[in-house]
Amino acid sequence: MSRRALTLLLAGVMALGLAIAGAVEKVPYVALTPGPAFNTLGEASGTPVLTITGAKTYKTTGSLDLTTVSVQDHISLFQAMQGWLSSGEAVVPREIVYPPDQSTAQAEQETVKQMAQSHDDATVAALHELGIPSTVTVKDVSKTAPANGKLEVGDVLTTVDGKKVQDSDSLKSLISSRRPGTAVTIGFLRKGVAGSVVLTTISSGGDAPRAIVGVTPDEESAVKVDIELKDVGGPSAGLMFALGIIDKLGPENLTGGKNVAGTGTISGDGQVGAIGGIAQKMRGAKAQGATVFLAPAENCADAAANKPSGLTLVKVSTLHGALAALATLRSGGTPPSC
Repeated sequence: MSRRALTLLLAGVMALGLAIAGAVEKVPYVALTPGPAFNTLGEASGTPVLTITGAKTYKTTGSLDLTTVSVQDHISLFQAMQGWLSSGEAVVPREIVYPPDQSTAQAEQETVKQMAQSHDDATVAALHELGIPSTVTVKDVSKTAPANGKLEVGDVLTTVDGKKVQDSDSLKSLISSRRPGTAVTIGFLRKGVAGSVVLTTISSGGDAPRAIVGVTPDEESAVKVDIELKDVGGPSAGLMFALGIIDKLGPENLTGGKNVAGTGTISGDGQVGAIGGIAQKMRGAKAQGATVFLAPAENCADAAANKPSGLTLVKVSTLHGALAALATLRSGGTPPSC
């Protein structure tokens, strides 16, 4: 065999070896791809996403789609390279999705908790926006906090230093307006009997310490909202859940018959927060027929840079603002964009 032929043979063997290694060698990255979208006004796997009792509901048209991102774990070097070159995928370090101090199961369980919290926050925000009254109750009491032994799970919290507790946020605000170490008088109802207790606040600690008494509040209303959506985690569906609840409970058809998609976390007071994977979520929404996409203001730069053609991008920072933007669209106007 000539030297040239031997060189070519060795090069071919090396190339084959590299190809095999690239196909099987796993890298510490995950691929993010567009996931399915779910209509909060409709069903998923034959079950309504939103079930509301305790109030009249209205027929809806169009759709309010929450969007998702699919995560492909244990990818090979070649798969990572393909993702880096693809405009529809993102390849990110695995530790961003699965923190190194957590197992995969623990990380996934955390996203389940985040989704459950988004259910609660979306319900609270929607009912507040509609002016539907609720009561603030004690969900949990810390065993090492001032409220331990003084307040009980199920107590209805009515006042803080004589000021009415409107909701969970007002409770926190009224208590945290004090300096840690000062006393507050909490009014409550326990099994229908009124009472009050004086508690000395303590510091919450952390980067932004505030006065607390050690209770976890919950809000209860005659209107009950059950959200059923399997195999979806994280907090980013909060905005679309809240809009779906409002659409079902109000006579106004929010979408005007359009296919509206979106994303964004939500707090009990209706603030819309940033999320991850905006590019993949917009592509997933467009693939399922969306013509309008609601994007958190904090994600606007990425959203504008990756917007699919034919998709109207709407910037939102609050639930109230999202409702105003949808009203503008229904009237034929132009809502705020990124």
